[in-house]
Amino acid sequence: MSQYLSFGEIMLRLKSPAHERFFQSPSFEATFGGGEANVAVALANYGLSSGFISALPDNDIGEAAIRELRGFGVDTSNVARKGERVGIYFLETGANQRASKVIYDRAHSSICEAKPGDFDWAAIFEGARWFHITGITPALSQSAADLSLEAVKAAQAAGVTVSCDFNFRGKLWKYGKSAPEVMGELVKFVDVGIANEEDCQKSLGIEVDVDVASGELDTAKYEALSAKVLEVYPNMSSIAITLRESHSADRNGWSACLRDKNGFKLSRRYEITDIIDRVGGGDSFASALIAGLALYEDRQESLEFAVAASCLKHSIIGDFNRVSVPEVEALMRGSGSGRVQR
Repeated sequence: MSQYLSFGEIMLRLKSPAHERFFQSPSFEATFGGGEANVAVALANYGLSSGFISALPDNDIGEAAIRELRGFGVDTSNVARKGERVGIYFLETGANQRASKVIYDRAHSSICEAKPGDFDWAAIFEGARWFHITGITPALSQSAADLSLEAVKAAQAAGVTVSCDFNFRGKLWKYGKSAPEVMGELVKFVDVGIANEEDCQKSLGIEVDVDVASGELDTAKYEALSAKVLEVYPNMSSIAITLRESHSADRNGWSACLRDKNGFKLSRRYEITDIIDRVGGGDSFASALIAGLALYEDRQESLEFAVAASCLKHSIIGDFNRVSVPEVEALMRGSGSGRVQR
């Protein structure tokens, strides 16, 4: 059985070519992606025993998604073949001052209609070390939210470390529950929290005076925010927050912070000046943090590994972060010139 598990939805990703607007030309680039699947793929790339838990229809599209995951070495034995459709998201890549745009087509997908009792969590967690979930799946439907809560409770009962990327998606919370109402209960069973600049506020309802729209970040406020999260959720051992300074669609500052019982840590900051694809950037951070906590005893090094890996993701087209441990460590150690390797 896999030691590092993630649970959620893998979707068909339909992207307009290059930086074109939707239907500027009559074609889409078809690949697969999705927050939790992105984590599973990256963990496998780092050499960890990685497995993905989900539901997919028993048709050619569902089979193609499973084949894609298996190609990276991800265990898909706990993907239930049920339901009628694969979720879809459409992506238009922005440039300069024009923001990227995502449109979801996920209603009634297999994972949306999955419910408690559909998975044998005791068997799934046998021999597992880590279970990762996000705030995306609970946003899809009431049954998916109930299933997510069942999963984290079972993971905790099995002694498995639980991480959660709070991942607020305002376009998805449509079934009558607010994000804080659902996530506030789920996070009670989380050991390691992961968030971006606004997830703590919009997913958990934990407020500090932070303005993410300005493009400038005051790290002292995130020091206060992380402390408040651990105060509200004393079961959580640590919280990591990515800090994105969004100057334009092409240029971002990128760093992160981590708070645990030993205090507050701030990473190196990267200036990313020519973004190729930022979708999956948060997932690449989450997966590399999980891997970093396994690879290094020093939490500062774990944080630096996560930030370097997610910095590299901005150079890669597609949802998946196709980088190796040596490549990430090279950037951690200062090799960021982009010179040709011969």
